[in-house]
Amino acid sequence: MSLAQPSGQARPAGEALGPPAHPVLRIAREEWRWLRRDRVAVLGLVLLLLLAAVAIVHAAAQRDALAAERARRQGQVDQAFEASPDRHPHRMVHYGHFVFRPLNPLAAFDPGVDAQTGHTLFLEGHRQNSANFSEVRQSSLLLRFGQLTPAFVLQVLAPLLLVFAGHATLAREREAGTLRVLLAQGVRPRQIVAGKLLALAGLAAVVLLPALLALAWIAGTTPAPAALAATLAGGYALWLALWVLGTVCVSAWLKQARSALVVLLAAWAVGVVLLPRLAAELASAALPLPTRVETDIAIARELAALGDSHNPDDPHFAAFRARLLAQHGVARVQDLPLNYKGLVAMEGERLTSGLFVRHADAGFARQQAQLDWVDRAALLSPLLALRRLSMATAGTDLAAYRSFLEQGERHRYALVQSLNRLQAEKLTLAGDRSSRDDRIGAAHWHDLAVFRFEATPPAQALRTAAPAAAVLLLWLAGLGSALALATRRIGKVMP
Repeated sequence: MSLAQPSGQARPAGEALGPPAHPVLRIAREEWRWLRRDRVAVLGLVLLLLLAAVAIVHAAAQRDALAAERARRQGQVDQAFEASPDRHPHRMVHYGHFVFRPLNPLAAFDPGVDAQTGHTLFLEGHRQNSANFSEVRQSSLLLRFGQLTPAFVLQVLAPLLLVFAGHATLAREREAGTLRVLLAQGVRPRQIVAGKLLALAGLAAVVLLPALLALAWIAGTTPAPAALAATLAGGYALWLALWVLGTVCVSAWLKQARSALVVLLAAWAVGVVLLPRLAAELASAALPLPTRVETDIAIARELAALGDSHNPDDPHFAAFRARLLAQHGVARVQDLPLNYKGLVAMEGERLTSGLFVRHADAGFARQQAQLDWVDRAALLSPLLALRRLSMATAGTDLAAYRSFLEQGERHRYALVQSLNRLQAEKLTLAGDRSSRDDRIGAAHWHDLAVFRFEATPPAQALRTAAPAAAVLLLWLAGLGSALALATRRIGKVMP
């Protein structure tokens, strides 16, 4: 709203504007007064704040419940593993163990890919299993269309409120004729635009306030690093600033408020709804991932080529046996100081684990290539950059999921090799006739299967988020330049 009457009618030309030192603040105050009288803007703000509050409370409660449940389950399986009776070590290799992915405290704000990825790994010998029990597979189809989280409210719904509240900021002044009056009274175009920006930025600050309070609470009451919470808040502040600038910019360029609303709604539909989905689909089509069946077949073929530890005439294990005999200066495996069966099990696990890691790395490299493809589309839709920044700082992106799988694989390998080493050291070849009959004491299982997950260091997460932040700043600079051009010609666009 201008310095004209709130009804949209112009003030008399000779009426003073008041103290000329603060025209920006007076314009912003008049705009806020107009917004308070706009029922759509007030109702939209109330509804958005209510949704944000519900999303914050629900997400925090869900995150705490999931974290507690996973910790309880982890304690149960750890206790069950240690409570196993006296057994042959190789039976414990196949008995296996479960590990659960701990939740990052900031996952309450943005769950990222956690709903689509599994959180439970079953660790066993000779196999590398996938994470299971994703929320999407266990929940209704509605979960696939988005969860009500603080991130979702700010990413998708908050821009709509800014569009409806601010699309007419300058176009309305043209239609009412008050823009000409302001310019005639000596108010500069940049002061008018600055006042409109300040008013809409105030509305954006109110929208962002619940999220800022939630992030401050998370940083103060959980181990979440304050730097990551601050970066997360800064990313969403940039996102809303983009919509404030874009909304005022479109309103400055177009003559009619209706036209500005249509253009802004189209920008929201394309940039927030269409392009993110389209970019993911195009990346999947351009760089398709092999199916689980195809991967299993490829692994089985390569395993067969590596060697068969159960075949005494297998070339690889025959050479392995010859090296062992020569190393210890004996002629028979029975004369080795260690149980040959346990040594063969260790060698077989080394070969298969190396193969599993190579295939896992290839799969993640393919997924990273897809993600890089989507990142390039952020130049067309800044929401993609915001999501990348948000998930990286919240510890819920692909890199964090990969870290869990890789740490789980390293733990699996160490666990299996520890059990194989027990077979080699605690059992003799002559006595190791059957895994049913030959056993070692249950005390050997204590503290063997404890999994200690290490979250991504904050510095690494910030480095991952830096390119996305740069894209958001680039968009901010571009919109700022467009608004500067519109400001310089604002006096010429008047009817």
